[in-house]
Amino acid sequence: MLLKSLVKPKERLVTVKESATLEEALTILEDSGYRCVPILDETGTIFRGNIYKMHIYRHKSRGGDMTLPVTTLLKNATKFINVNSAFFQVFFSIKDLPFIAVLDERNNFYGIVTHTRLLDMLSQSWNVNVGSYVLTVVASGERGDLEEIAKIITKYTAIASVISLDAQEGELVHRIMFTLPADVDQDRLNRIIAALERKEFRVPEVENLQEEDGI
Repeated sequence: MLLKSLVKPKERLVTVKESATLEEALTILEDSGYRCVPILDETGTIFRGNIYKMHIYRHKSRGGDMTLPVTTLLKNATKFINVNSAFFQVFFSIKDLPFIAVLDERNNFYGIVTHTRLLDMLSQSWNVNVGSYVLTVVASGERGDLEEIAKIITKYTAIASVISLDAQEGELVHRIMFTLPADVDQDRLNRIIAALERKEFRVPEVENLQEEDGI
């Protein structure tokens, strides 16, 4: 399944046991270079939450007891998803977290999905490395718009990828971003845009991926 392909399994992670002290947890964080790691129970199967380096530093700077258990500063205890969760649930769950914990079918700790891995996957699905241009097409949101736009574009070229950015509540338009294959040149691009605009689909933005590669 898609989500599993994004998960970094627990065998490859740096974790802290719930019995560790704050001093021990800080050493683990400093040695690993991570700003945050998962806290697991003694068996390494149950996710307890996360521990952040900054919270330990703050505690220490205020003269806090570093022999206290790491769970004293535990955060994000309820921030996790299931390995069978819908893919887009990741977006609603991860938010400002560096990663989201993933549990298996038995609710045992399975691994994590990081922001970086998620963005890498989106970049790959967008095909920015093998495309020529990205067209942002504005549609009214009427039924059949996506089909009609795709038919217009495919008269001239295949479509490398497409992403629909749904309108916010109260908005009357949708933005649809089409990545065109690498063999599409400026002349064919102009013909595609002209054909779209004849059907009253606006193209407010065109990104040249080949120019981006040259930066």
